[in-house]
Formats: sequence, C-alpha cells, structure tokens
Amino acid sequence: MTSGHTMNSIGLLFAIVICSVVNPSSFFVLGSNFNKPHSHTGKVEPFQPGDPKIKLDGKAKGILKSGKPYQTQVITGTSGGRALVVQDVNAPTHVVWGRILDYDHYSDMVPKTVDSKNYKVVPHKPTKANNFLEKEIFTRMKVGFPMLKLEFFVRHFCFIKEHNSLTWTLDYTKESDFDDSCGYWYIIPHPDDPAERTRLFYSVQVGMFDWVPSFVVDFMSKKALTDATAWVKKYSEIEWAKAKKDGTAHTNAQPAKGREPVFALPFGKKKREEEERLEREATEKAALEKQEEAEKRRKLVTVRAGWRRYVLVSVVLVLAVYNASMFIGDQHEKTA
Repeated sequence: MTSGHTMNSIGLLFAIVICSVVNPSSFFVLGSNFNKPHSHTGKVEPFQPGDPKIKLDGKAKGILKSGKPYQTQVITGTSGGRALVVQDVNAPTHVVWGRILDYDHYSDMVPKTVDSKNYKVVPHKPTKANNFLEKEIFTRMKVGFPMLKLEFFVRHFCFIKEHNSLTWTLDYTKESDFDDSCGYWYIIPHPDDPAERTRLFYSVQVGMFDWVPSFVVDFMSKKALTDATAWVKKYSEIEWAKAKKDGTAHTNAQPAKGREPVFALPFGKKKREEEERLEREATEKAALEKQEEAEKRRKLVTVRAGWRRYVLVSVVLVLAVYNASMFIGDQHEKTA
C-alpha cells in the first residue's frame, strides 16, 4: 500500500467519522421529543369551527360533480386568505367522520404517513361556554420522505354535533419537527343527496423549520391539501360500499320528531361516559408503553452509534500510526 492510498483511506474514514459524530441526523432524526415542550405555544392563528360560508358557483359545482376537488380561498380571522378544498363524497357523513377520526390507522390510508397513534383522549361536556366542544384527541404522527422522517404531535378539537367541524393545532406540550400547524374539517350532508352523500371542506396551514428541505415544504403546503380530501373520499366510499354489501349500511336519516336517540337517555349517557373512560385509559396506557419502547430503542441506537464511532475512530488512529511508520521508514531508507 502506498502513502497516497493510505491517506485516501484515512480521508474517507475521517469523513464518515465526522458525519457520524457531528451530524447524527444523517442516520436518524431526533428533533421531536415527547417529554419536552415545543419552542412556542402557537404562531399561526387556529381555525374556528363552523360553516366556512363558501359560495359555490356553477363552475365549482361542475368540478365537484365530476368527482374532482374544488380549491378556493377562505378568510379566517386575522390570518387573511387560506387555501380551502371542497370535495363531494359518495358516502354518508357518519362514514366520512369514521375515516377522519380513525387516527390509529392513518398509516394505512394517508399518503406519506408512516405512523399515527392516539396518546390521550379527553372527553368534554359540550356547553355554550366551551363552544360545544365534545372531546380532544391527542395524536402522535410521523410522515416519511426520502432520507427524512418528521414526527409531530397534534391536538384535535371535536365540535361535530353542534358545528359539523373538527379543528386542530400542535400539542405544544410536546416538541414537534413542524414549527407550527393548524387545520380544519367541516363535514355536511350533500345538498342534493343528504342521506347517502357528503360534502366536505378542508383547510390546513403548516409552518416548517428552515432546515426542512423545500420539496417537503411544498408537499405539506400545497399537494397535501388535495391529497387529504382524496384519501378521505377513497376510503369512505370503500367503507360505504362494503357496508352496503354486508347489509350493515345505514344513512344519515334523523330520528323521528319527539323521539330521542338511544344514546341520549340517562343510562345511555352513563354507558357512553364509561366507554370513553375505558377508551381513554387504554389509550394512555398504550401511549406510555409505546413511549417506553421508543426510549429503549433510542438508547440502543445511541449505544450502537457510540460503539460505531469508537471503532471508526480507532481504525483511523491505527491507519494514521501505520501511515506515520511507513513515512518514517521511507525517510530512513532514503538517508541510508
């Protein structure tokens, strides 16, 4: 081996060591943190529940009738115009809500989502004081791109019965790989077929850190808008077709006047509260177990990374010593 080849080997290994030590994120991302609060408590203005009051002209209705999404602008508070997508779905609203709220299975439905699990559910008694908030759902999500995965923690606010809406922000008690995010669903029976079809409205605003690649920013701020309504439409219609085939389908028909739905009776309310309590406890337990498992894996990765760097540094030192001895030997031969 010549001195030139030796130096090339050392240079290559030295570069690998530097990448491993200085930039461990080239191997895995450790930006998010379940146990550490976010750097702020909100930069973008949250959406408010309720009707976005969008007027659909003949052109818009034609686009929707063709099965495609219609994109427009909505004015929200002091945030000015935000992009909003309207989509018609050939399934009742309860089926659509079932897909949207199925956060534990988002990785099976939502593009780029590699993991999604609820870690807390907080039921509320809807009152005028809380704008008829029914419950909060806290979800840990991870989206994947080439060479990059981003994890973030979302706090969903359910206003379904009173406002036909769901809004969300980041859970600012957790550190996310997104700088900020907020969004909005508004789901109503379709005006032409309220029993078996749905019209949905969707908007989202995402703030990314400077280190996030531009193609990720473009996807989250533009393509994710139409992708979101596309997957809801696809899987809601699949679910509805399956229900009709199995004979388990029921439409958006309301109960007859003067009759309360079963779940509104006193014993039904207690049963529902007990089910929500058990669901909340099970979700929190699962989240803690997952967190403990994640910490174990993180520690294992850290130990492995430490040994890898130790071995690489040792190899570099050995090669450096070997190269030095060859250099001294060459000099000795020349003087001899």
